[in-house]
Amino acid sequence: MSWFHEFPHMNDDSLRSLKQAIDDGFRSFTRGYGDGIESFFAPLQKFLLLSEQFMTQTPWPIIILIVLAIAWAASRSVKVVLGALVTLLAIGYLDMWDDSMRTISMIFVCTILSIVMGLPIGILMARSERVQRMVNPVLDVMQTMPSFVYLIPVVMLLGIGRVPGLIAVVIYAIPPMIRMTNLGIRLVDKDVLEAADAFGSSNWQKLKNVQLPLALPTIMAGINQTIMMALAMVVIASMIGVQGLGQPVLKAIANQYFTLGIFNGLAIVGIAIIFDRVSQAYGHRLQKHREIVHG
Repeated sequence: MSWFHEFPHMNDDSLRSLKQAIDDGFRSFTRGYGDGIESFFAPLQKFLLLSEQFMTQTPWPIIILIVLAIAWAASRSVKVVLGALVTLLAIGYLDMWDDSMRTISMIFVCTILSIVMGLPIGILMARSERVQRMVNPVLDVMQTMPSFVYLIPVVMLLGIGRVPGLIAVVIYAIPPMIRMTNLGIRLVDKDVLEAADAFGSSNWQKLKNVQLPLALPTIMAGINQTIMMALAMVVIASMIGVQGLGQPVLKAIANQYFTLGIFNGLAIVGIAIIFDRVSQAYGHRLQKHREIVHG
């Protein structure tokens, strides 16, 4: 009855051989194609470096003015703008400005990439049930896989640095963008689509002029969630060389520096709140505009 107490499993030698074969195969793949993959991501590294240089080398008053202008344009709320101002001033006063700017540049690039890749996939899912059935399980795995696991293949392929960290963050953060784009397009009123058909609109015209504008509030909610998940991944990505607020937090954990960890953690929270309030307020404004148009 030993089988009853111990779960039947593959022979230890067979299991070890299988794992070794997979590991060896992946290592030979990285040796053979690693350089090509690295050169493929070179433009991404340049974009990230340019973004980081702009954020860290531009004088702080100009950065604050830009952030406040974006916050006002998106939210039209004095409270949101004042909250962003107080947060940024506190970050600068507590000597976390450069790390915060590196983190914001990383989140900016990550969000752009997530939109560029996630929007077409979400549109395809909304157009095709077959694509949706294929992509949904992949998204489920991406959302449930422990975030540390993403770092293993990325580091094996590209080593330590900004780009591997960025790719890991994008993989972790992109699922909400894809799901919400799919949902937003599927929720567009069928009567509106029938009216567009009656006016002789092509599929591209329907997508550009009807579906995407009406789905925009839902897509904005997806962008909001993508930003929040990217910020949650920042500390973990710092383990493979991503500079920013994550590295002081990692240092604080290793050396038990309580205040260093708390201050940098609060800076991440402050940036997250700014992004969240601005994107949510913009989403609400789009929703109200859509209700007025339909009303």
